[in-house]
Amino acid sequence: MELWVLVALGVVLLGGYVWYAKIIGKRNRAQEALASIDVQLRKRHDLVPNLLKIARRFMEHEKDLLEEITRVRARAVELEGARDAAAAAEKFAVEEQLAAGLGKLMVQMEAYPELRSVEPMTQAQQSFAEVEGNIAAARRFYNSAVTDLRNAIQIFPGNLIAGLVGVREMPFYEAEEIARQPVDADAYL
Repeated sequence: MELWVLVALGVVLLGGYVWYAKIIGKRNRAQEALASIDVQLRKRHDLVPNLLKIARRFMEHEKDLLEEITRVRARAVELEGARDAAAAAEKFAVEEQLAAGLGKLMVQMEAYPELRSVEPMTQAQQSFAEVEGNIAAARRFYNSAVTDLRNAIQIFPGNLIAGLVGVREMPFYEAEEIARQPVDADAYL
């Protein structure tokens, strides 16, 4: 009888360890995905000053927008490398503000034919579009990893194990409501 108790206890402990290892692996995958987003966001952050320098020469009337983008970019750079759930959520909100500001800038640049024809601006816009595509792909990868992590820590016995070892849910990278709205170019022209 004692042998069965030891075998059952061994099976429970082995199962708990396997689940624990699975949770830690999924948490690490979600953090890796978050780091991938950081890499793409760093590319965006590096591109923004160049876009602003080129645009500033032609767009003196949009000085407030250029200053706002510069301010939001600075805050986004401060939040680089954030790994905990609260900091990640703030980072996502700031990045959405930056994306919205850059979207407004791109729309307003269309009103400047001399700016559209400047080769460095054309190249910067193409680079920006490429970086934004990479950010979107990194967000999808991150959200997939977060879904896997959440499933692992919300399903029994994962919820118990996660609570014991302190693994918490990470936030999804979601667009703010304003970013879901279509851009009205007429509002910026």
